[in-house]
Amino acid sequence: MKNYSLWIKIAAAFQILTGLVHSISLFVNPEPATEDERKMIELMDTVKLNLGAGFHKTFADLFMDLSAHFTLAFLLGGIVNWYLASKKADAFILKGVLTINLVIFGLSFGLALVYTFLPPITFTGLTFLLLLIARINTGRATP
Repeated sequence: MKNYSLWIKIAAAFQILTGLVHSISLFVNPEPATEDERKMIELMDTVKLNLGAGFHKTFADLFMDLSAHFTLAFLLGGIVNWYLASKKADAFILKGVLTINLVIFGLSFGLALVYTFLPPITFTGLTFLLLLIARINTGRATP
């Protein structure tokens, strides 16, 4: 197995792991630790925003949707990368796909740094690092 193919599979596996770990948040309800947190969660679950065209959603609905999309984005990236590496796609194609991955998951890492907490920062940061290593190694591949 070529070195770059191994790094792509490692990065892809970590993308899939990140998506699966994050999917846990879709099934766990936060437990408030204080009265203020209890009030906030209650408001997020009950106050409906008028979003136009007959759509009335709560902040909890919107948060669930964004959380699901985060999970799906990481699963899609990982599955596509794993598939291309397994099918021994041409290094030129892999370089392009990995470059796209670096942009998307680099932005995800940047957003995690600004807006989230340690686990998402760690997972998105390691994903970005592994994709960068895979891209560097793919760039060194000879035809």
